[in-house]
Amino acid sequence: MIQPRPRTIPEATVARLAVYLRVLSGLADGGRTTVSSGELASAAGVNPAGLRKDLSHLGSCGVRGVGYEVRALRERIARVLGAEQSRACVLVGIGNLGTALADYAGFGSRGFRFVGLFDAAPAQVGQEIGGLTVQPMTELEATVTAHEASIGVIATPAEVAQQVCDRLTAAGVRSILNFAPVTLTAPVGVDVRPVDLSVELQVLAFLGQQRSARAAEVTA
Repeated sequence: MIQPRPRTIPEATVARLAVYLRVLSGLADGGRTTVSSGELASAAGVNPAGLRKDLSHLGSCGVRGVGYEVRALRERIARVLGAEQSRACVLVGIGNLGTALADYAGFGSRGFRFVGLFDAAPAQVGQEIGGLTVQPMTELEATVTAHEASIGVIATPAEVAQQVCDRLTAAGVRSILNFAPVTLTAPVGVDVRPVDLSVELQVLAFLGQQRSARAAEVTA
């Protein structure tokens, strides 16, 4: 029996809970009923001790010698993360990345639904992507208000991202996922999560360089 335990959960733990949710969903879809901490940790790319520490924020979750009930744990994490609710999102910037995001069906199963796609380029407006028609920027605020969109995704060039952020927050958006390679300034009470793919690639390149250097030292 999973008992909720109200407490503040660290941001890093929240990110890992989302990974556990994805793994558990896959296990449930495959017919699994239970999973050990070792199996779940391995599938999520963490160590078992870290997994148990993360899940301790949810209260008592597992049974010694049995493990975790897959569906029960999945539902508990989904409730904590708010994945059971449908959250309206708008996406601004329909380039290659924006198009891929708009067309990705996986967001719906995690509680996120795009209610508006927007671009400033006339050539993009009118396209249908993922069941939605790309709208001109002039309709941004009205769409956010009409659908009570709480999340905005920015996939625009860097030079216009701040302006888009300002318009989204003024319209009532309180959470922004920013793919533009620029740091955004948002009002107090607005959460901004940056996703800079070039930075992530540079980190991977650095780690690869370190790994090669260590291997060279061992063989020297």
